[in-house]
Amino acid sequence: MNKTRMSRVGEEIKKELSVLLQRGLKDPRIGFVTVTDVEVTSDLQLAKVFVSIFGDDEQRKASLAGLQKAKGYLRTEIGRRVKLRHVPDFVFKLDESIDYGNRIESILREISTEGAKGDKQDD
Repeated sequence: MNKTRMSRVGEEIKKELSVLLQRGLKDPRIGFVTVTDVEVTSDLQLAKVFVSIFGDDEQRKASLAGLQKAKGYLRTEIGRRVKLRHVPDFVFKLDESIDYGNRIESILREISTEGAKGDKQDD
């Protein structure tokens, strides 16, 4: 399938899922969830939905469980909002790139403060 069509379908699903997760779900397990990316297979049968979840590990697991439970509802709503012959099955994956970036940033900040302390001691 055409790569541009796959990316357009992925972006459309990402946009609609984001709206649904903010306004449409009433599950208390699902906390602050952000859809970061959607990768659609070439046959449009499967969509990997990468989500970033704010909170500790327990809250993340609970939110992922809530998303898995709401998968049928989400597919139905996406089918109504996005004109596709086949609505792909969703696989929710935790996107840890934001946590990784924050960790690198804190390490760099720590290194820069140690470097500033070392410069003051040399004076």
